[in-house]
Amino acid sequence: MEQGRQIRVIISGGGTGGHLFPALAIADALKELEPSLELLFVGARGRIEMDRVPKAGYRIIGLDIQGLQRRLTWSNLLFPVKLIKSILKSNKIIKEFRPGIAVGVGGYASGPLLLAASRKGIPTVVQEQNSYPGITNKNLAKKAQRVFVAYEGMERFFGAGKVRLTGNPVREGLLETGRKKAEGLQHFELEEGKKTIFLTGGSLGAGTLNRSVKAHLDLLRANQVQVIWQTGKFYYHDIKKEFSEKEYPGIRIMEFISRVDLAYAAADLIIARAGAGTISELCVVGKPAILVPSPNVAEDHQTKNALALAKQEAALLVRDETATKELIPAALQLLGNTEKQDMLARNIRRLAKPEAAREIAAEIIKIAQAS
Repeated sequence: MEQGRQIRVIISGGGTGGHLFPALAIADALKELEPSLELLFVGARGRIEMDRVPKAGYRIIGLDIQGLQRRLTWSNLLFPVKLIKSILKSNKIIKEFRPGIAVGVGGYASGPLLLAASRKGIPTVVQEQNSYPGITNKNLAKKAQRVFVAYEGMERFFGAGKVRLTGNPVREGLLETGRKKAEGLQHFELEEGKKTIFLTGGSLGAGTLNRSVKAHLDLLRANQVQVIWQTGKFYYHDIKKEFSEKEYPGIRIMEFISRVDLAYAAADLIIARAGAGTISELCVVGKPAILVPSPNVAEDHQTKNALALAKQEAALLVRDETATKELIPAALQLLGNTEKQDMLARNIRRLAKPEAAREIAAEIIKIAQAS
């Protein structure tokens, strides 16, 4: 890159919060390190990034791209057409924006954009959140300059020369949650002195987690336990219809929580799926957690993620198939065991990598400047 030329970065991907929030953390770190840097997001139309990225203050362009379904569907027949259209549109985006580097964070849009960028000789990097990468990132990494990972031993997938162990970037504000408990309780209109659970199945929601709470509402009320309950967009309206806030005054039901830092701050215990991004956040927050891995993800990587923490006594693991019956009783038992809570919090905190976003951003700028 010529001396004094403005750095331009494209960040592509999304589809779920697990891909999007690390992308936003990287974007914020890039702007912090290089305020004059110009950023463009490329996402998939109709996905979470098309709403959340503009709200975070960044420009985004959507591709008409989708993933392949595991079963035979009509939408799978459209996949080749949408892929070709997305690659052609990616070529146009690159021609007009003229990036110095393209960053892929996983999700439908990262494939076409990074493929188009690498064909035009533009440096690319990949941020892999999971302990077992998907096919897309394995292929994209072949031509990438760097692959930023969160787990040791990833060289077996990507080659030692490209891999940088940085951890996963986490959302701004999570580093300060320890000082925000009173603010968090006030924000969600909860009482001080009562135990509080933050339960989240991610931006889309998790049916198993939602059913687990619904099955034990009376038990939660009897134990005077408060719940910040992020149901996800797929479940919110149905749950809200059948739920009585007067009957369960300590339960706060929300489709999506934008101030997740305050939810973490208010909580004494966190219940979540075991996506890589969520685990990275839990490590930084450093509170007791119960993980319920989703069985419906590629390579069963959430179970691998959760087992890695459970083996180090950094979190408890409850299987999806038994969660409806066992999850809330296990949570109540843990809330009654201060010694075990302290042990889990101490061990998960040791796994945190709070500087991940800045490390990744600094390397991106370095590669862009050298190109």
